[in-house]
Amino acid sequence: MESPSATLATEPTPGVGRYRALATLALGHFAVDSYSGVLPVLFPLLVIRFDLDLKTVGLVLLAYSGCAAISQPFFGWLADRFGTRYVGLALLWTALVFATIGFAGSFPLVVAVAAAAGLGSGAYHPFGALSAHRIIPPQQRNRAMAMYVTGGTLGVAVGPLIGIALFSRFGLQGTAGLCILGLVVALWMLWELRHTPQLPARRMAGDRRPRQLIPWRALAITVSVMMSVNGVLYSVQAFTPTWYAQQGYSPTFYGTLATTLLLAHAAGAVVAGALADRFGRRLVIIGSFVVLAPALLLYTAFTGPIAFLTIALVGLSIAATGPLLLINAQQLMADRAGMASGMILGLGFVTGAIGVPITGAIGDVFGLEFALRALLVLVAAGFLLAWFLPPERRNVE
Repeated sequence: MESPSATLATEPTPGVGRYRALATLALGHFAVDSYSGVLPVLFPLLVIRFDLDLKTVGLVLLAYSGCAAISQPFFGWLADRFGTRYVGLALLWTALVFATIGFAGSFPLVVAVAAAAGLGSGAYHPFGALSAHRIIPPQQRNRAMAMYVTGGTLGVAVGPLIGIALFSRFGLQGTAGLCILGLVVALWMLWELRHTPQLPARRMAGDRRPRQLIPWRALAITVSVMMSVNGVLYSVQAFTPTWYAQQGYSPTFYGTLATTLLLAHAAGAVVAGALADRFGRRLVIIGSFVVLAPALLLYTAFTGPIAFLTIALVGLSIAATGPLLLINAQQLMADRAGMASGMILGLGFVTGAIGVPITGAIGDVFGLEFALRALLVLVAAGFLLAWFLPPERRNVE
């Protein structure tokens, strides 16, 4: 007969409580990702404060993003081993450490603080993704994971607005105000999720069965598809403002254009999750690449106001893959779902970050229009790889 603790650990959070817990995790995802959205609007102040060039100030983003990405598999392993009840501590760490960036006395110290703050982001993502994975029944998991991921996308979109409001009033010291959102949400998470089982289900139930073998081929394909789509998203997001600035458009125009990409991405993730629950993840992922290719081609071929439509199509189609691939990886490594989350999120994040300077180098030689159009190579690669994703019936838990 099962013990009460085993039952508690293995069953999803019942009734309305599971959706409340999911909303709490999505809110935390919003808060933690808002800090990565703040970084670009912090750059101009750092350039003035420390007399930096653009190449040097970019080290701040590299430190934050790099530490967040590289640490995710490790934190995923910790989540599998010790549970995810205290996921709010990761957000609390990011909020408190990030708040001190504006008070750093030297640029090397700024980079060090950004790297330390990135560790909090690196911890939150696998902890939060594993928590979301556990509380929702399998038949609703695609839609639920899409909602969780959408919280982070909205955070990146809103982060610059929060930063501009604080920095225009307080300058660099405005980073202190950034801790308010993270602090409040983190404390709420710690309270709201206090009844989440501390240990993973297998350990609470005393399950000593050997762990399943990792299907490396299927996992490698899943991660590779994530890498291809992130390479497209990060480059379009990074160079859209520069491309339109070169054409003489105002900051209001290309700033709104960049926001449109992220908002469409957020909406697309929710729609894709609902479609995947009905038609299956693999079909939706393949279909997203079918839409992405012409959308990207149209975006690079026609500039001006029509770009709001084409970049929205780019965002909608890219959004379909992220949360669905995350679920794929978690099911391929069912008893190591935290590590799977860390691997696919971390490696996808790193690839996207590396792809940006490569796209920039191509743009330096051939122009940004050509460089962004060349991302179709990644779209084609992702489309071909998606055909080899394992059918969902082989991913049952």
